[in-house]
Amino acid sequence: MKVFEIRDGFGLDKLVSCERPDPQPGPFQVRVRVKATSLNYRDLMMVEGRYNPRQKLPLVPNSDGAGVVDAVGPGVTRVKPGDRVMGLFAQTWLAGEPTRATQATTLGGPLDGALGDTLLLHEDGVVPTPPHLSDEEAATLPCAAVTAWSALVTHGGLKAGDTVLLQGTGGVSIFALQIARLLGARVILTSSRDDKLERARALGAHEGINYVTAPDWDKAARALTGGAGVDHVVEVGGAGTLEKSLRSVRLGGTVSVIGVLSGGAGAVPLTPILMGNVRVQGIFVGHRQSFEALNRALTLHGVRPVVDRVFPFAEARAAFEHLKSGAHFGKVVIRVE
Repeated sequence: MKVFEIRDGFGLDKLVSCERPDPQPGPFQVRVRVKATSLNYRDLMMVEGRYNPRQKLPLVPNSDGAGVVDAVGPGVTRVKPGDRVMGLFAQTWLAGEPTRATQATTLGGPLDGALGDTLLLHEDGVVPTPPHLSDEEAATLPCAAVTAWSALVTHGGLKAGDTVLLQGTGGVSIFALQIARLLGARVILTSSRDDKLERARALGAHEGINYVTAPDWDKAARALTGGAGVDHVVEVGGAGTLEKSLRSVRLGGTVSVIGVLSGGAGAVPLTPILMGNVRVQGIFVGHRQSFEALNRALTLHGVRPVVDRVFPFAEARAAFEHLKSGAHFGKVVIRVE
């Protein structure tokens, strides 16, 4: 099997292609021929050694992958050869609350991930691909789409007429835009570029805020809600944006913390949480039950992921560089075969 792996230390320059023995499925295991894998910021952090500096190497990165089952081991009943499937991010998290044990079964670290042409997974760790999606589109779902669904639906209880504030135009934010519109919510989206705001409006965003020309975007968001504040913020920035998120949300509103683009360490502004009766919810992607519910909704409404660019497998490093540049709108994908 062909893979890219991080070896001999971290960094994009340590991401190298190599050959590994083709795995054979054991009891309750399925072998998936990967057709496409998408990139998350987590994957970039993992490759650069910022996500887990103690991660054992070598490691095949990437949490998201989609492909076709080509062999199954004894006892497998959930899928059969020829089925199109996606990998579950946390392989043993099927429903309910996460545990330390389930957190140790995530693809792309600590377990080998999808930046290769073959994945060997437990049958419980694969989810059928929505039939209306290509493999490149399906490969974007396991982390970013499930995270957005978990934030807004599984934990957020979003309902028609609510107002959601989204940050930027990366994978999670664009999926959150699509999910919020599917549910009948109003969407306010921030970006540093007016052209990206226009693209977001074309996808259904109601208002856009350029945070470069309007650095007090929290006040701008409140103004757009008549001073009340938004119902829900999907917080992808981290320490550098959390305080403004807390100041943009209404009394009793929710802030879903899902990213650390501007850093993961900083002082927590407790006063606006306390005085605003704000619910701050950490989102660790989601379980299989949420993934399956998301797929039913996407299939019913014919929603397709927004793919920014598809790179060939040989140009995996260039795909990471593109993600790192921040120039993308939606998801960056690598076609494996």
